[in-house]
Amino acid sequence: MLSQSFTIDVGGSPMQAYLARPDDAAPRPAVIVLQEIFGVNAEVKRITDLVASAGYVGLAINYYHRTNPDLNEPYTQEGLEAGFKAAAQVGRASLRADVAAAIDWLNGQSFVQHGKIATWGFCFGGAVAFVTSTLPGLSAAICFYGGSIAAPLFNGEAPGLTDAPDVRVPLLLAYGGKDSYIPLEAREKTREALTAAGKRFEIVVYPEQDHAFFRHSGGELQETAAASSDAGDAWNRVRAFLRETIG
Repeated sequence: MLSQSFTIDVGGSPMQAYLARPDDAAPRPAVIVLQEIFGVNAEVKRITDLVASAGYVGLAINYYHRTNPDLNEPYTQEGLEAGFKAAAQVGRASLRADVAAAIDWLNGQSFVQHGKIATWGFCFGGAVAFVTSTLPGLSAAICFYGGSIAAPLFNGEAPGLTDAPDVRVPLLLAYGGKDSYIPLEAREKTREALTAAGKRFEIVVYPEQDHAFFRHSGGELQETAAASSDAGDAWNRVRAFLRETIG
């Protein structure tokens, strides 16, 4: 596997990015990884490496690059509060500009299959995957426990569901059934809005899981463990969804 850190220009601002891909030159589909509120940390890079291990080009982008480019917070209450403040400084316009720039960059690479691009976001990144699923150039979006899909964005903008009529791509949405951030009511609002808009989507709920159930899941993703591991099952579903939508 090849990996590197670099920047992508977005309207004059350098957006930090982390790339992981198989170590050959064959053009492959790509997945844009969208961080939790804590920054592009070791966990985000692990997910990006995981994408590469499945045969895709993985690209994690830092959508805090204008205001908090170096944010890398621990999974603590203090880190959570710092993440909330950082997330409150981004909105639909900047997020869509960032993902659009990532799409353009990927389409310009010889090792990427042009137009075969998906997003995969976690927590706030799951909501980012939802609100950017309106962009041209995407083929699929995966939203893991996206808290601002049925609730307002941290900057006060309307919930992601406002954009349901404009979603362009198939969606895979995964949740923990014990997630207090995203209760049953929020999940059902999401289901109802996407159904009413006539969109293609799948919602998967793991009844015994809490928020961020896929975090630190490396040891649970082996094929032999998938039947007994919710994280393993989710990873299998992600790969099946990606095969169906981007190849």
